Amino acid sequence: MEQNTSSEMSKRNSLFQYILRLADSNLIMGHRLSELCSSGPYLEEDIAISNIALDYLGQANALYSYAAEQNQEKKSIDDLVFHRDDKSYYNLLITEEKNGHFGNTIAKILFYSLYQKYFYTLLIDSNDENLAAIAEKSLKEVKYHVRHAKGWTIRLGDGTKESKIRMQDAINNLWKYTDEIFEMDEVDNILIEDGIAVHLGDIRNDWEKSIYECLNEATLKVPLNTTMISGGKNGKHTGNLKEILEIMQFLPRKYPDAKW
Repeated sequence: MEQNTSSEMSKRNSLFQYILRLADSNLIMGHRLSELCSSGPYLEEDIAISNIALDYLGQANALYSYAAEQNQEKKSIDDLVFHRDDKSYYNLLITEEKNGHFGNTIAKILFYSLYQKYFYTLLIDSNDENLAAIAEKSLKEVKYHVRHAKGWTIRLGDGTKESKIRMQDAINNLWKYTDEIFEMDEVDNILIEDGIAVHLGDIRNDWEKSIYECLNEATLKVPLNTTMISGGKNGKHTGNLKEILEIMQFLPRKYPDAKW
């Protein structure tokens, strides 16, 4: 009986950690894109980027709501978002990268949205009904993100000399974070056994194929001999995340008893 209880606790903790990783990546991705509001190259694109940011924040909210239910310390959504430091965040490193120029933003959306497309496609079949429902709703949004990012990647890569150089630089600069997207550990393995989590190895080939096809059409190249960087899933971040949290968490930390 004690062994079964311990096993159930381990599964629940793994599920909580798994959900947080997904939620944190969406939150930080959405926050970064929200910084571009009113700074788009023209009005329609400004609105498009803002809407993509809202989609990510909506996905994050759904995931945090579910995470709060699994949390044994009874922490609220606000606690999870506004009262954790950077070492307690588990987002992918690519999501916290600074926006940079427009090509950099598009490259980040391309890499992340294609991953989400294949990830959510499999997560829909999860034995966890809540995760499956979130995946089904999110996939509809992500398919638009993919179309948008692909269209701009091709347009910039196969555009002017300047746009091609900038787009290739963006691909080169962000490529070092792509291995981390598909890294797995004991958290994933425990949930995969129960049919809850997605085996990331099952989607990597599809992701790479789509990236290669898109970059080829955009007359861009896949970077070679890149030193990969990871750690975000385990709370090891760049200084960028600390800067994001200092801004995002300022008011709730300054006035912890305030009611919004």
